Amino acid sequence: MPTIIIDTDIGTNADDAIAIALAARSPEISIKGITTVYGNVKIRAAITNQVLRLAGKENIPIYQGIEQPLLREREVFWAGFEGEGLQLGDYIHKKDKHAVQFIIDMIMNNPGEITLVTIGPLTNIATALIIEPKIAENVKEIIMMAGVTRLGVNRLNLEPIEHNIKCDPEAASIVFRSGAPITMVGLDVTRQVFISRLEIEKMVTCNTPLANLLSMMMETHMNYLKRDYAYLSDPITVSLLLDRSIVKTKQMEITIENEGRSKFAYTIGTPSKTGNVAVSLEIDRQKFLKILNERVFSS
Repeated sequence: MPTIIIDTDIGTNADDAIAIALAARSPEISIKGITTVYGNVKIRAAITNQVLRLAGKENIPIYQGIEQPLLREREVFWAGFEGEGLQLGDYIHKKDKHAVQFIIDMIMNNPGEITLVTIGPLTNIATALIIEPKIAENVKEIIMMAGVTRLGVNRLNLEPIEHNIKCDPEAASIVFRSGAPITMVGLDVTRQVFISRLEIEKMVTCNTPLANLLSMMMETHMNYLKRDYAYLSDPITVSLLLDRSIVKTKQMEITIENEGRSKFAYTIGTPSKTGNVAVSLEIDRQKFLKILNERVFSS
């Protein structure tokens, strides 16, 4: 049974919420805690609690993390409608321990057992590594939604910078250089997985409170971006805990470009048999959507 911590910047886009719901609705996965990062971590924690409550897993503890990037002069992206339409309030299992300390304690007290699933900027994880570098050799794996190498099948159609890296490139650099075993789920595959409004309507047929919440969040985000489709990036990370064959990977060394303007926050992938990062380059879209539909959007 995979034992995980989810580190999330849940808020505007529904895909964080869908990823958490997929993990919560999968009995094969043991969620030890969820940590929030970047921006208003209190609101992010409250949104997380709402998703967990509707998924029937309100007992999972939530820990608030770091609000600012490592270099604090960098502006935090905040859309302004985070939590809109949700019934947010106090929650029972909020913890006073800081998210970073929780991550350190869980990994060091359970060597080789904890998988970090990161679906936001990597500030919490980088800070944990700065405080306790031995995390890198004691974490089972880091599965992250981050980055883009433009080395996959759709390389010509991808933007060169990915949001989670751009939000805190210094933190990302620390994590990639730590030597920890990493599976990277970046734009190379996530941009191949999107669903239209019509597909969403067909998928959300069970009319459960959880499915209705996630559908509403997707609708809100599509309206905000003025488009008729939604990407499902973050849930791919969780799906790999259930079926690794969903993606095809290639071992690489990853470096983050932090200097200059022309390639700032670029994820540079160099194929290497000894690299610590398995970069996802191809994805079985139908296999992923089947898992998601059966676990989250079916009664």
